[in-house]
Amino acid sequence: MSIDDRERFLADPHVGVLGVTDPRGLRAPLLVPVWYGYEPGGVVSVLTARASTKAELVRTAGRFSLCAQSESPPYRYVSVEGPVVAVEDGLDRAEWEAMAHRYLDRDTAVAYLEANRRQLDEDITFRMRPQRWRTADFAAFAQEFS
Repeated sequence: MSIDDRERFLADPHVGVLGVTDPRGLRAPLLVPVWYGYEPGGVVSVLTARASTKAELVRTAGRFSLCAQSESPPYRYVSVEGPVVAVEDGLDRAEWEAMAHRYLDRDTAVAYLEANRRQLDEDITFRMRPQRWRTADFAAFAQEFS
């Protein structure tokens, strides 16, 4: 993918898979599905529970990977990896609400936000600067078989 294509793809609403190693070597890399935010040229933002294993490992490692993919043919994916450039304790209300509306329809987002207001105080935000990119777009490959 071109730089513009990969950044637009990552900016689309995909469930990402966050990967982070355990720098102490006590376990295999953690891979978990996450909602994320990204604008072309910016940072990847992930909101998560302050006390989660994911948060503990990301804090310790100081970096993480994120992979987003299309779930239907022709398959495409974008994977980014980089350092955590900010950790913000507590959530920005506007960002939290935007994230819910990014992934849920309007009525479900409103219900989700109402039921999970505690996240504003219990969660944190990690911001990662993409440093390495890996991408694939299998559309051309699929055309060979059409």
